[in-house]
Amino acid sequence: MALFLCYLVFLISSATACDRCVYDTEAAYFRSSSALSSGACGYGSLALGMNGGYLAGAVSSLYKEGSGCGACFQLRCMDTTLCSRKGTKVVLTDLNIDNQVEFVLSRRAFKAMANTGMSQELLKLGIVDDMEYKRVPCEYEDQNLAVRVEEFSRKSENYIAIKLLYQGGQTEIVGVDVAQVGSSNWVSMRRNYGAVWDASQVPAGPLQFRLVVTAGYDRKFVWAQNVLPADWNTGVIYDSGVQISDIAQERCSPCDGGDWK
Repeated sequence: MALFLCYLVFLISSATACDRCVYDTEAAYFRSSSALSSGACGYGSLALGMNGGYLAGAVSSLYKEGSGCGACFQLRCMDTTLCSRKGTKVVLTDLNIDNQVEFVLSRRAFKAMANTGMSQELLKLGIVDDMEYKRVPCEYEDQNLAVRVEEFSRKSENYIAIKLLYQGGQTEIVGVDVAQVGSSNWVSMRRNYGAVWDASQVPAGPLQFRLVVTAGYDRKFVWAQNVLPADWNTGVIYDSGVQISDIAQERCSPCDGGDWK
């Protein structure tokens, strides 16, 4: 009964999230690009090459203890003299602990909100407090979900830490299991921080992964059947062989469309 109630609470809370709705927000920007390679999602220097460098840190309610890492958002400022109606699309790579604003954008993403010839004027503001944002799908058309083996993994001690990259769609990865290829003896991994997961007592040999992926009120297992070879190495990025492209299934009328006005 308790398990059923927990599952029901999950459905209700997820169904009312309404990612596609448009919300008011405020944003500033990182004045130094070095801040982008030390974000709380753990992407490190890889962040600089994600989404063309259009990146953002967001408050804890969007960071979601790490499950929000890799999420994509569309933001725009409402000053039509300075800013375009299209705005800019960013990938969440960091936790923003600044209580002044909800988002802190990379300089490139912040400038991209501006009308032609107005980017320097927008930068002079530093903080824009009349803005809107909405969650949008991440698109990696020619890129599968990737698994990077972290340097602090220790094969001799059956310990592995991985980082998940190129998570597409409008999704969150909320669980990861690992097993030897061909085996059904799954070992649960825990979120170490951000997009980094780890596990002890990992079997030897080639490894497969099973992901729990949520999209709005919907959730499913994604099975990456043969990801790491038996001789896997740290610091290497491996192709999972699967793409995640689900769009959030939500019941958030009247803003299901989520179109910019």
